[in-house]
Amino acid sequence: MFGRRKLQGRTDEQLLLMREAGLLVGRTLEMLRERIVPGVTTVELDRLAEEFIRSHGGIPNFQLVPGYSHTLCTSVNEEVVHGIPGERVLEAGDLISVDCGAEVKGWNGDAAISVVVGGPEAARPEDLALIAATEASLYAGIAAMRVGGRLYAVGDAVEASIEAAAERDGHTYGIVDEYVGHGIGTEMHMDPQIPNYAVGESGPKLPSGFTGAIEPMVTLGGSTTRVLGDDWTVVTADGTRASHWEHSVAVRPEGLWILTAIDGGEAALGASGAAYAPLG
Repeated sequence: MFGRRKLQGRTDEQLLLMREAGLLVGRTLEMLRERIVPGVTTVELDRLAEEFIRSHGGIPNFQLVPGYSHTLCTSVNEEVVHGIPGERVLEAGDLISVDCGAEVKGWNGDAAISVVVGGPEAARPEDLALIAATEASLYAGIAAMRVGGRLYAVGDAVEASIEAAAERDGHTYGIVDEYVGHGIGTEMHMDPQIPNYAVGESGPKLPSGFTGAIEPMVTLGGSTTRVLGDDWTVVTADGTRASHWEHSVAVRPEGLWILTAIDGGEAALGASGAAYAPLG
């Protein structure tokens, strides 16, 4: 279903360039976390992100996607992905997923976070549980990656993590299966597709230097989605809230390097028992 052609890796020099792009994305999202407050509009967040990326030598790579003119995707509450920034005013308790990408020197980074506007004190408990479960599944999927390992181990690990969280939390979680992760490099979206769920097969082997964007999207209900009339915004069919997390990752013989994490993934990889292997 997802193809079996041999995957390509990056050289160390290319990975260092990808780290520049990834770190800029990570720092942009870190900046935005402080700006996601009640009363801000999603287009104001978009403008802040564009200014930050361009002032640090990057290009907002979402703007390179045909038909899309924004720096971010801002998906609120029942919106899963591809929410278009606009004049919507964020309110305390809203759950927003912010997806961001940047190109630097011809190489790309892509990452997403989910937060509750106004912080944990303004959140519904089930939203905090959803965010935590989705983020944990992201790192479970990343930790399943290794040189010589199989690509679809990522989806196996994500699904197992979400199933365990659902049993622990007592919630129904749906893994969105219509949208998947992807390869990343000289373009933001490249082959192969990387499913966030078990597909019943192992997939191609991961070579040294492979780079992919892992991005589980999880709901508080069913997994079915629909696209709004703007032809971009994806929402849950049952109106339940959704969370989206993403990181761009490099797979090296010594371990993993999360290119879009400020610390390179050292803390999260250590917590998951995976080897942290940066360059430089």
